[in-house]
Parts: sequence; C-alpha cells; structure tokens
Amino acid sequence: MTFELEPFDFLPEVDPLASLKSAETETAVLSILISFPAAFDEVSDKLKPAFFSSEFNRILFAEIERQIVACRSFDAVTLADALHGKATLSELHAIATSHDYSARGIGRMVQSLSDRYKAMQLHALSQKMAVLAFETTPIQDRIDTAMSELVKLDEVEDADEWIGAHEAAIAHLDLLESRHEGMVSGIETGLIDFDELLDGGLQKGNLVVIGARPSMGKTALAMTIGLHIAQKFSVGLLSMEMPHNDVRDRQAAILSHASIGLIKRPAKGLDYDRIVEGVERSKALKFYVSDKSGLNILQVRSKARSIKRKHGLDVLIVDYIGLMSGLDSKQNRAYQIEEISRGLKALAKDLGIVVVCLAQVNRAAAARGNNPPGLHELRDSGAIEQDADVVAFIHRPIMENPDVGPEFINYGVLRVAKNRQGRCGDVNLFYQGEYTKFSSWSGSAPAKSKAKQPTKGFGHDD
Repeated sequence: MTFELEPFDFLPEVDPLASLKSAETETAVLSILISFPAAFDEVSDKLKPAFFSSEFNRILFAEIERQIVACRSFDAVTLADALHGKATLSELHAIATSHDYSARGIGRMVQSLSDRYKAMQLHALSQKMAVLAFETTPIQDRIDTAMSELVKLDEVEDADEWIGAHEAAIAHLDLLESRHEGMVSGIETGLIDFDELLDGGLQKGNLVVIGARPSMGKTALAMTIGLHIAQKFSVGLLSMEMPHNDVRDRQAAILSHASIGLIKRPAKGLDYDRIVEGVERSKALKFYVSDKSGLNILQVRSKARSIKRKHGLDVLIVDYIGLMSGLDSKQNRAYQIEEISRGLKALAKDLGIVVVCLAQVNRAAAARGNNPPGLHELRDSGAIEQDADVVAFIHRPIMENPDVGPEFINYGVLRVAKNRQGRCGDVNLFYQGEYTKFSSWSGSAPAKSKAKQPTKGFGHDD
C-alpha cells in the first residue's frame, strides 16, 4: 500500500498569517529569478515546483526554469508570450518588480518554502496514517508503510559546494596530519591481514560486499567482524535470514568460546561458566540486532537512521541482500537489486557509516571447484560489483571437496577481488566451526594436490 497525497492547493493551512508570509516569499523568489537568473544556480537542486502553493506560481516557475536551462534571456514580456495566455503581462510585471533590488537571501527563502511544504505534507500524511491505523491488514505491514512514507519526507539536500584544487589540498594536509597522529583511522576488523589489505580497516562511507556460496561462513565472518568492532564502535546487524534466537546462539558461541552444539543442547554438558563470561563480555559491546525480514531500501534507511539517533551507528551489517525487497515488485529482480545496492551505497555516504552487505553467488560458481568465486558471479545483478567499494569472497576448500585432507578442516581464504582504494589479494583465515567464528591464520596456508592453492596478492583494482 502506498499513499498519494493531495495537491498542495487542498492541504490545510494552520496559520493564516503564515499563509500570507509564504505567498510573499513565493512571489519574492519568482521575482529574484526573473531579475537575477544567475541566482538559480544557488537553489536549482533544492527548489521544486511543488513548493509553490498555487497552480499559477507553479506554472510560472516551470517556465522560468525552462528559460534558464535553455540559456535564454527573458523578462515579463517574453514570459507572457511563452505562457500563451496563462498569465497576463500586468500579473507578470507585478511579480517581476515586487523584489527586484537584490538576489541576496534566496537560499533562506527557498528553505522556508521547503520547510512549509514538508510540514503540509506531514499534516496530510498524519490524516492518512490515522485511517491506516484502523485497516484490517497486518499491523506490521501498516507500520512499515507509514515508516516508508515518513522517510520520503526526510530527504536531506546536499549543500556541498564545488571545492578548488588548492583548497582541497590544504584540507587534505589536515587529514594526513590527523591520520599520522592516529586521530583518523580505519575501523579494524580484528583480521590482521584483511585490515592490512584495506590499509587500516573498513572506511566510513564505503559499501563492503562479502559474497560466498552457501555454507561457506558469510554470516559467521560478518558476526566475527561485527562483534570485534562493537568493542569500540556501534554496530547494527539486520539479520533477515536468522531469527533473534539463532543470532544469540552464535553470539554466545563467539563470545564464550562454547560449542554451538552444546548451546543448542545444553543437557549434553554445556559449561555455564563460559556462558556467564560471554554475558559479561557482551556488557561492553555496542552491538544491536534486528531480525525483521524482507526489508526494502527505504525501511533499511529508516532503521539505520533510528539506531544512529538512539545508539550511534558506525557499521551496518545487512544479512543478506538477496532477502531484501524491491520498492516495485513488478520490476525484474536485477532492477530491484540494482536499486538496493545503489541505495546501500548512498546510505553509507549519507550517514557516514560502513555498510557491510552479504551476498550469494550464482550456481555457476560451483563449477569453479576449489577456487573462490569471481566478481561476475554475484547473484542477480552486476550493479553490486559496480556500487561496492570492496568486494571479498569467503571460501573454504573442504566444503567443496571433503577429501581434501585434515589440514584444510579449519582453513578458509578471503579473496579481496575489488578494492577501490587499495590492493586486492587473498587473506588466509582460521575457521572454528564449533564457535562459528573466524580468526587470523598463523603460518603458511595448507597445500595439497587435491586442493588448488590460491595465489596471494594477485594485483590491484582499478
């Protein structure tokens, strides 16, 4: 279910004086654009026709915008001709001369119109939500619908300006100094070789994709990294595959170093002292979990903003992209995944966080045998590969070939196949299945004829 809000003209005005002031502001903005067309560059990415309360003002703004974009000179006379009787010359002359002394303040005026428009839309939406509260559809579906509509009102315009080369270089010197003093650094994952490939760890603003075939340990790797990071930073896990109880089982196994099998069947000899130790360790962790499934990108964005307000957010883990829904179910899956991956990348940049997204690979990847998958094998869409800053594939040879040998029981390789800002290569990992966790591998990787040994450090990503 989606809402269609009424046109601006039919939305109620709370304060008549505010309505009069808004009308004056609209007229002033139109007057400035007619007299000082160059001012359009300052507000072009913020000002929308919908911000104007009357159909007349919306039509006039649309025509002014067309003239400016076409680089044409115009005035009240040429606008009257272009509008073909929709506005008289006297009406346009009155608007053009109402505020023709300066373009100063147009940014503030446009912000005022934007705030009023969103307030009116929020008022209309509140009425729709009141009706929605008494619908007969599942309550969670109604809440999700309301949240999605609210997110649409919470768009943040980008106020950044163009930055010159010298100004950027000076700012970069400050950044280098901060890095040198340890004030700015990557977010360490706890996997030493992986952090080294990433030049210090995960970087805020990045989308990191971890792909694998089923049962290779995507979730185990994500939780290993997430729980380590949560010692210093705030981490959110959107567990769309596992319910809370399963996540808690794994958390207990990782933090307590207790067998996952005994945690599920404690009567067989679970050491409760270890569990208590894990509970004590969890006190210091900023690790938050939601097990809501089938989220779309707007709902993920809403949840991310919510946790950032309440607890802070540095790293968001999405498990996994294949379980997310598209905004339009009628579109093909490749289009939906493209929409999701671009949305996750935008979310990372907008909130200044790291988004770690898990992904499955195509069935064709199984034909590669004991080799890790490649970028082209990410399921459903090539957009994941394009949007991600880092793409890594976890692979455990023994899962493909159980006869490979006992030396491979705990061995896994994390192949960094894309690294936008650094090197690509292989990271050897130690997998502890009973604890469902990964750690750094010590020494050389195992080698046997039945298992093809992956090459290490096979190049750079462009």
